[in-house]
Amino acid sequence: MSDETHIIIGTGHAGVQLAASLREQGFDGRIVLVGEEPDLPYQRPPLSKGYLTGAVTAEGLLLRGVKFYDDRDIELLLGEPVTAIDRAAKEIELRSGRRLTYDHLTLALGVRNRPLPVPGSELDGVFGVRSLADSNRLKQRMGDAKNIVVIGGGFIGLELAGGAAKLGKKVTVIELAPRVMARAVTSSLSAFFENAHRQRGVEVLTSTEVARLIGENDHVTGVELTSGRTIAADIVLFGIGVLVNSELAEAAGLEVKDGIVVDEYLRTSDPAISAIGDCANHPNVHAGAAIRLESVQNAVDQARCVAARVMGKPVVYADVPWFWSDQSDLKLQMVGLPFGADRTVIRGDREGEDFSIFVFRKGKLIAVESVNRPADHMAVRALMKLGVEVTEAEIDDPQFDLRAFAQARRRAAASA
Repeated sequence: MSDETHIIIGTGHAGVQLAASLREQGFDGRIVLVGEEPDLPYQRPPLSKGYLTGAVTAEGLLLRGVKFYDDRDIELLLGEPVTAIDRAAKEIELRSGRRLTYDHLTLALGVRNRPLPVPGSELDGVFGVRSLADSNRLKQRMGDAKNIVVIGGGFIGLELAGGAAKLGKKVTVIELAPRVMARAVTSSLSAFFENAHRQRGVEVLTSTEVARLIGENDHVTGVELTSGRTIAADIVLFGIGVLVNSELAEAAGLEVKDGIVVDEYLRTSDPAISAIGDCANHPNVHAGAAIRLESVQNAVDQARCVAARVMGKPVVYADVPWFWSDQSDLKLQMVGLPFGADRTVIRGDREGEDFSIFVFRKGKLIAVESVNRPADHMAVRALMKLGVEVTEAEIDDPQFDLRAFAQARRRAAASA
């Protein structure tokens, strides 16, 4: 057995996947998974949707059961915030004062909610949902609430809105930007989702700014807009972006710029330390720039990439990015990055809420946004992974069978 120790700080998808992948790839040294939350590692995406509505149980949230960690000799240190990294000594220090020595250290620190910067945000009944504790508190309050206001029309905000509406609440979404999900999707998809939520009883207000939250007896009762309108609210939910948990890295002297800066192998400016997941600012071949990606796919694939490098099989991180969002009964799946698009083509039935938007830049397919159309999503994911081009003319042709095309290319690649 090796005497090497790999410490992983962070118990989300990235951290747990790295621990699992290290064992899968033959690492037989010590693995220590350190998390500041006391709960067994769990999935965060369902917190704003399935778990909130009761479709996902607390047990169903778990990334792995206790037996998984025991069987693979993965040490869990839960409820143990890390306060410092001593790079010279190759040690981390816990809040308890305990120090642990590492040979390899990986930072899977994630992100946290950006605070709501308006008067009244400290009132009872104002929630940002990031942790299991947040979601549990919200579930306890949901039953008696009638009016829900969601500040922020990004993925989290719309997922929360959709879930609250399904529970029979009167829901209003307030978005400062001219359209919802503006940073992540095409304008065409934004327009579709705004209309779809309105059809499901949600009031969606774009280009709208909150002036303050109003309360009585320290509990929120309404949201006042800069226009002067006041919207009744028993609960206010907010999702207005995130802040990267990079302070620990910065204090240790690692390079930080919109996240922890890593190279194409996910190494920080200290080669003994890696960073993965939402906190890592990495060179992305699909974006043609250094970016952070907040997705389960990115977290999991980066974890596998680091495990391979630790085991002497380094590969450049170049996985195709993909994402999903469940909003009410609509399943949005995306592959690629739609930045700089100059043309879009729609296939399917937009009115029937079963369609895909194919996004092109200079004639090259760079992304696909699919609503309730998983076959398109899976086909394009496979083609992008294989590096197979799909032309505008093919997508424009209603007789072109995308699924069959992808299957043929997969078979050809497998037999090559």
